[in-house]
Amino acid sequence: MILAKRLPRSLRCVARDTRGATVVEFGFVAPILVLTLLGAFDVAHTLYVRSVLQGVVQKVGRDSALEGNDEASAQSAIDNKVRAQVRALANNSTITITRRFYKTFSKAAAAQAETWTDTNANTRCDAGEPYEDANLNGTWDADGGNAGQGGAKDAVMYTVDVSYRRMFPLYNLVSVPSTTTVKASTILKNQPYDEQASYGTPVTRNCP
Repeated sequence: MILAKRLPRSLRCVARDTRGATVVEFGFVAPILVLTLLGAFDVAHTLYVRSVLQGVVQKVGRDSALEGNDEASAQSAIDNKVRAQVRALANNSTITITRRFYKTFSKAAAAQAETWTDTNANTRCDAGEPYEDANLNGTWDADGGNAGQGGAKDAVMYTVDVSYRRMFPLYNLVSVPSTTTVKASTILKNQPYDEQASYGTPVTRNCP
């Protein structure tokens, strides 16, 4: 109180003046608010892309399971549909499409590695370790599947990975990756237009 009396009258007026306080307070809050909103928009956009991608994959997965779609030209046409619809949402995206086929739906869902003896306990099939080549493709498969669409009655895991640059430049403000990756997959069984091919008897081979 004594100090206030000693101040010049003009300074005392300034000390009591609260005009513009809201602007100053907003200046402190605004950066955090903007960052929060950008983060929310970025997450919402990622969830939307993932939802749309899953719907597209389900649709084209059903198309790819029809008879005649085991041909390379038909598969390419289906994949191009996926790319076109994904790029409508993220035109700068990198799209990777894979097909892995199995003999049964349950094996496709489990996607378990082919049996091998992990002698060096590094969880990898290497150093000449013996493994059981159940699908007779001459290589150890970490997911137990075989590349491609397969044939009649085979179960196919159709997977699409999409990587694209974030819509908002959050990576310039906080420590987050500059790209977002979303993934969608579906398992469908090829139509029984013929007898299912047989792998035959599993063969014991050695890992590289």
